[in-house]
Amino acid sequence: MTVLDLGVPAVPGAAATTTDTSGRPADARLVDSWGRVATDLRVSLTDRCNLRCTYCMPAEGLEWMPSEQALTDDEVVRLVRIAVERLGVAEIRFTGGEPLLRKGLEDIVAATAVLAPRPEMSVTTNALGLTRRAAGLAAAGLDRVNVSLDTLRRDRFTEITRRDRLDDVLAGLRAAREHGLDPIKVNTVLMPGLNDDEAPDLLAWALDEGYELRIIEQMPLDAGHSWQRDRMITAEQVLASLRTRFTLTDDPAERGGAPAERFLVDGWTAPDGSPAKVGVIASVTRPFCGTCDRTRLTADGQVRTCLFSQTENDLRSFLRGGGTDDEIADAWRVAMWGKKAGHGIDDPGFLQPDRPMSAIGG
Repeated sequence: MTVLDLGVPAVPGAAATTTDTSGRPADARLVDSWGRVATDLRVSLTDRCNLRCTYCMPAEGLEWMPSEQALTDDEVVRLVRIAVERLGVAEIRFTGGEPLLRKGLEDIVAATAVLAPRPEMSVTTNALGLTRRAAGLAAAGLDRVNVSLDTLRRDRFTEITRRDRLDDVLAGLRAAREHGLDPIKVNTVLMPGLNDDEAPDLLAWALDEGYELRIIEQMPLDAGHSWQRDRMITAEQVLASLRTRFTLTDDPAERGGAPAERFLVDGWTAPDGSPAKVGVIASVTRPFCGTCDRTRLTADGQVRTCLFSQTENDLRSFLRGGGTDDEIADAWRVAMWGKKAGHGIDDPGFLQPDRPMSAIGG
């Protein structure tokens, strides 16, 4: 796949490396050498999770990050502040692992909410702890949640997650709605022979409940590195399944850097009265690298320019070594300048990242 295939506007004369910044424009934002600007920050708060989803980690879990390596609450807030105030970040997504396992989450959200300009804040969660935390998160200033849910059937939920917790997830979704953490998006991964027949049922349920369903192609980010492209459910298959029961039309709204390709569901409306929508995130078969506007921060303070990066740039050493805000901001700019044109999944030499999704952050 070429740069043109990805729709990436190259900057003339620029070299996409993390060391050569000679062509970088005098721009305080997180620009890369292909002309993209990162305004969306994904912050992983922990690599731990209280589920054991088969496509993410083994039944026994993983070797968790030592606590001394993880950023403290104050360190997370400082990096978020630098991103917002100095680098032009406008959206913050707190992820994991499972971010609700982070005891200081409400404090981090509250500290982020007072930044100027105030960023939009969301959390991607499995919702197991939302019944207890939704009120506090809303009071702290959280705007909305994305909830991971792959099935509505108890037996399948237990098989996929290795935990019998479907009722807790559904209760967490209701708590999020009760406390105004909307629009609520539900993220689903379909797997062949397991839940690939549920797309229409999931969409019908989401429409009835007032949630926006987003179906995500399974990506090569599992801990066991067992992902196989010919064993994944593609966007085309998802849409064909949905269209057996629903009429979908292209969303005329500008997509921008959003990962989801969205479709209007004819005959349905969202809770706010707007047309109901369903999204498909086709990272593998319909890559959207050309409009990617994300930068990622791991729980141990590493900048990742892409989910599939093989390299990381260390900001924790600046934090703990007495680095100034200006030095940290410059290091972040250098990291993003070296962002590649695309994820390279279709390249013959593609290698999965060493870290699984739970350690990178969604």
